[in-house]
Parts: sequence; structure tokens; C-alpha cells
Amino acid sequence: MGDLRVLLIGNGGREHALAWKLSQSPRVELIYAVPGNGGTATCPKVTNVASVAADDYPGLVAFAEGNGVNLVVPGPEAPLVDGVEGFFRKAGIPCFGPSKEAARLEGSKTYSKDFMNKYSIPTAAYQNFSDYTQAVAYVESVKHDIVIKATGLAAGKGVILPQTKEEAKDALKQIMVDRAFGDAGGEVVIEELLLGDELSVLTFCDGYTFKSLPLAQDHKRIFDGDQGPNTGGMGCYAPTNIATKELTDKIDKEILEPTISGMRRERQPFRGVLFTGLMITSSGPKVLEYNVRFGDPETQTVLPLLSADTDLADIMLACAEGYLDDCYLKVENKFSATVVLAAAGYPGSYAKGTPMKVRDPQAGSTIFHAGTKVEDSQLKTSGGRVIAINSVGDSLKAAVDAAYAALSSGVIQFDGMFFRKDIAHRAFRSPSKEAMTYAQAGVDIQAGNDFVEKIKKAVASTKRPGADAEIGGFGGEIDLSHCGFPGAPVLVGAIDGVGTKLMIAQTMKKHDTVGIDLVAMNVNDLIVQGATPLMFLDYYGCSKLDLASAASFVEGVADGCRQAGCALVGGETAEMPGMYQGEDYDAAGCAVGAVSPSSRLPKHAAMGEGDVLLGLGSHGVHSNGFSLVRRIVQHAGLEYGSVAPWDASRTVGESLLTPTRIYVKSLSPVLDQIKGLAHITGGGLTENVPRMLPESLAAEIEFGTWEIPPVFGWLKANGNVAPAEMCRTFNAGVGMVIAVEASKADAVARALSESEKVFKIGRLVRRAGGEEGCVIRQLESWV
Repeated sequence: MGDLRVLLIGNGGREHALAWKLSQSPRVELIYAVPGNGGTATCPKVTNVASVAADDYPGLVAFAEGNGVNLVVPGPEAPLVDGVEGFFRKAGIPCFGPSKEAARLEGSKTYSKDFMNKYSIPTAAYQNFSDYTQAVAYVESVKHDIVIKATGLAAGKGVILPQTKEEAKDALKQIMVDRAFGDAGGEVVIEELLLGDELSVLTFCDGYTFKSLPLAQDHKRIFDGDQGPNTGGMGCYAPTNIATKELTDKIDKEILEPTISGMRRERQPFRGVLFTGLMITSSGPKVLEYNVRFGDPETQTVLPLLSADTDLADIMLACAEGYLDDCYLKVENKFSATVVLAAAGYPGSYAKGTPMKVRDPQAGSTIFHAGTKVEDSQLKTSGGRVIAINSVGDSLKAAVDAAYAALSSGVIQFDGMFFRKDIAHRAFRSPSKEAMTYAQAGVDIQAGNDFVEKIKKAVASTKRPGADAEIGGFGGEIDLSHCGFPGAPVLVGAIDGVGTKLMIAQTMKKHDTVGIDLVAMNVNDLIVQGATPLMFLDYYGCSKLDLASAASFVEGVADGCRQAGCALVGGETAEMPGMYQGEDYDAAGCAVGAVSPSSRLPKHAAMGEGDVLLGLGSHGVHSNGFSLVRRIVQHAGLEYGSVAPWDASRTVGESLLTPTRIYVKSLSPVLDQIKGLAHITGGGLTENVPRMLPESLAAEIEFGTWEIPPVFGWLKANGNVAPAEMCRTFNAGVGMVIAVEASKADAVARALSESEKVFKIGRLVRRAGGEEGCVIRQLESWV
């Protein structure tokens, strides 16, 4: 019979993992989980307790005294920051966790940053501010990218990565003036944005000795390819393939040793488990943050790596009472992967109380409950991150494959369940190459989407008869029949630029093709709404007008207008010395077209499950993603005058300047048979196809059903770009997507094939709440 009765505070996946491992200790007799969850309810030696609240600290002490508890394990951060350790210390009951003073490492970002600075612990450059005006002035003064953090606990939401200074100042107003995070926003930390691989390390401490578990890597974003909003963690794996002995020694010497000794010098020795969030930068590891408790889902990932004869209860008691140096801790030479299953809609609003079925997985895998509860003998969901499966294997691939195999076999079932399909994807990338993304090249597609959402209110205030003043589609519309012109058509307008493709044109001193691009970007946005392009206007801004290059550019615009069948009716040329440098110039264009109300696209009411998606081949990169293209070309050591590795008949610059395909004349004859069109520009397939669909439908696209121009294969390989990132940044070989009734698909394809490359790439499917608007199947086969 064991000699320990444990009081475990919390109800998440972390707490279930702790209960699971503690229950294996021969020293543990009973575990009381307050309040626990559906997993702890059936865990050996564990009893869920509902008679006392997790934040009633005097009540918890009374319960512990009344039930012979002699080890307390707080799971979440809030009790520790509140000082729960002190309540039990006064009662003479060992508590595995830091004092209230030591818990400030997590409870106050200001304190932790000042602590790191004092003890020379590597971290991002920073400043603390309690005055809004001073914070704004600092943002104006810095030249590096920044992160803004509310200093107190903000339920994991108090960290903002602004893309511009205006966005940063707006974030400061929300935090410090509007108090979006309550008292947590009374003070902020503004720090340098670090780039690299983010890792986590869990370290047992008794104030003097420390022993760490393997370095782990969490997956915060909701969608595959690290896309979408942040979450509490959608999966994790350990150890990581960059966790060399050299790196772990460096973390011990430069970060953990000075942290533990620094806390002693502050006369508040750290006892418990220290979670250190790290960014592995080009100049070495730097601390992102400290947490003063186990992480989630890191705990579910690293505890299964402890050997069977490592006693977690003994280690916890040793940390609380100061003899960790005499404790046995062994990590198995294996790999661990955890996949988190979330409720539909998470991290937004989601349903609770959904019935679940869970059965035991195969040996080597373990299920950890988080947002679950047992109600009327039925297991149900009660949170956003509902449950997780962990698997351990002799290799990381074996562990990952086992976790997904268990899920495929149906060990966990509930309506609307969602999980990422790419946990540990970063470990499987080529170790010799940096995985490049559009965001790293300086362009954040999500930020652009967020900007559209942010300005919708201002745009809506301009509503007038004939125009609903909504944005987010491909072009803007105004119905002239509601503006005092009975029987008149709907006017459609589009405005766009060419982007950083212009920089290649300037290097190559070839300007006519980007003029075609400018027209194409706009008229293709008109045709997707069923409109016939009528007229085009351009804008050309420069430091000093160079007649030859400007004339070549406008000749290209005229060529594009002829291809689209619209008139070039005007333009503006602006010389602005100081705004542009040397021969730099920028260009924008506006196209206007018309469509009868009955011919407007998309036709949402006509769309249905089973409609076919056709893809029209692109001429290459077209005009989006060039910030990433230029970065990859530079990384590969190529000049724009070099022979293109993907096309030996042309130079790199000539190939990349291939103009955007204009689809207007090909599509016009078949518009009456089409239900919807999507021009594949910024945001690629995954962002643009949903723009033509009603919320009830999603696009299911089958990768490999169309011809991919060689340039995309080269960009993917040389930039080590993830498949999901390729399809979100580039057109990947499909410049236009068409939704058409299945019975008409072949006839439409035949008509288009006279002038276009046409591919049958997918279909429309019913869309459930929380699901993505475009799913590309077999995308992982793009190698």
C-alpha cells in the first residue's frame, strides 16, 4: 500500500496525463482530482471531487487535511500565481509548485523580462510600459518587428504580433486604454520579434538541482501547415530533431542554470516544474516566456517517455522538499507524438455536451481527456480542445503513424471532431534547408484577411441604393437600376497592382509584360462576377519619369486591354522625388465592366453538392507570391539573367515575367452555363475558391489532377516550401477555377479546351460548421 494521497488541481489534458503517470507510482494510494474530467473519472486510483472549488484555497486545505492528503499538485497557472503553495505550506502539506513570489515568472511579463535582463539570460530586446503615450512613442521609434504582450494573465490571448505600426498602436489602445484583457493590460511589454524554431522544455527544480525532460515542439495554429488562428495547442512531439547535445547543453548553461540560481539570489527559490518557451534563433536559443507549471499538450507528450521505473510522485515530493539530486529520472530512448482533437468551430464558438465514444487504443498509445465530462453515465464534450491521443515509437515517424492509425481506426468518435493531419511536419522537412513561407518573406496573407474584417464597419457606413458597400469579393458592384437609371445594368469595378514582380521587371529592364499583368489582375476579377470588361484606367508613380520604360509599360497595358476587349480610357502619371528611389516605380489599375442582374456570378442559389470544379491552366506564377519567389531565387544563388533551371530556353527573369493569363475571351461564351468562378491570385487555391461559394458548401480538390508548371516544383524544392504554403501563396498551375453542374462539365470543358488547358480538379461538398472552405486532398503527395 502506498504512503501518498495526492490532491491534483485542474481539469485539462495536462491534469489527466499527470494523474495517469502518478497512478503508476507504488507510493501513491489515492488521487483526488479537483474537479477532474471524463478521463480522470476512470483513471486508476483517481476520484473526481466536486464538493470543493479549484479556486477555494482554504476549502482545498480543509479537504486535504480531512482526507489525509500529503502531496498537492496544482495543474494550471492561476492557483500558483494566486499563491496556493503558501496556503498548503502554512498547513504543513508539501505542494509541488513555486511560491507566489516565484510564480511571478509567469504571472508578470514585466517581472520575468526584468529578471532575464538582470541575470543576462538571452531573450528578445524589450521595454516595459504602463503609460500608453510612452508605449506609442516607443513603437514609432523602433525599426525591428515587435511583439506586444499584456503583462498579466490573459488566458493565453494577451500576445499580439502587429504587422504595421498603425496596427501596433491600435493594439496598444485596445490593451491599455480599452482594457480588452482587463487588469492584465495595465502594463505591457513590447519586445523584438524573434524568428526561428520554437521549442519547449519542462524542467523539474528543487531550488538548487534541476533535471529536464526532452525538448518538445508544440503546434499552436488550428490548421495544417501552421495556418489559421492560434490555439492552446493542437499537437506536439518530442524529442525534436534539432535537440542536439550541443543545443541542450547551451540551454542548460545559458538559460536554466542562471534562471535557477537567479531565483535563489532573489530569495525566492523555484520549486516545481519550470516550463521555458524558447526560440532557437540564428544566434542561439532565446527565452520567449516562462510558465511555472506543466505545459499542454507538452505534458501529454513527454510524460509517456519516462521509464516505467521512474516515479513521478517521488520526483514531485523531492522538488517540494529539496532532495531532487538524490532522485532517479530516466527517459526512454524513444519518440512521442500527440494529436489533439477539437470541437467544431474551435478556437471560435463551439458546441458543448456532444456525446462521445472512446475505446482503448493499441499498445503504445494512450488517450488523454481534456474538455470532457461524464453526465448521466454518458461521456460528453465540455471544452474546445476535447481529447488527445499520444503514441510512443522507436522513431518519430512510427510514433506519428501510430497516433493517426489509431484515429483512423475510430478509437475516438464525436460529431464535428477536428484534428490536424500534419503533427511533427517540421521534423520531416529537409534538415539542410530552411522552410520558407510567404510570411517570412514579409507578406502575411492572414493579416490582409484580418485587415478586410477590420475595415468592414467603415465600408458599410458608405452604403447607398444600388450598392451594399460590402467588401471581400473579387470586385465591387453597383446596380444602376437602383440609382435612378431604370433597366440599366450592374457596374462592376476592380482595382489591383502588380506587386513586387515589378522589381524583376526593373532589374531586367523589361516593362511591357507587367503592363499586361496589370490588366489581367483586374479584368479576371471582373469576369468572375460575370461582367464584360468595358474600360481601364492606369496609374504610374515614379521618382523621375523615364520615357522609354513608362512607354513600354503603357504599351503592355494597351496589349492587355486588347486581349480583354476593353478600352484604355485614361490614366495618371505621378513624379514624386523622395517617395521612390532611382528607377523604381509602382503601378495600379482600375477596370470597369457591366453585367445584367440575371447574369451575375456567383449563382449561390444554383450551386449544390456534386457540382464539378474545372481548373484552367496558368502560365506560371502570374502576379502573386513574388516576395517569396525573389527570396527563393536569392537563396538559390541565381541571377535573373541566369538560365532558368526549370526552362533552359529562357533566363530566370524572362520566365518569371511571363504575364498573367487573361481568361476573359475564353470564358465569355460559356458564362451562361457556369455557376461560379474564382480567380486564383493572392491566397492561392485555398483562399480564393471559397470566395465564390455559399457558406453551406466547400470545395474538395484532388491534388494531382492538373498539370503543374515546372517553375512551381523548383520553387517548392529550393525554398523547402510546404505543400499547404504553396497552395496558399501561389496558383500552383491553376489560374481560374470554375463551378459547373456535373451534367454540363464535359461540354464546358470541351468548349474551353479550344483556347485553354482544362482540368477536372474536384467537386463541391456539403460544409459542416467549422470546416474549411477548400480542402485539397492528397496534397501531402506533392514531394
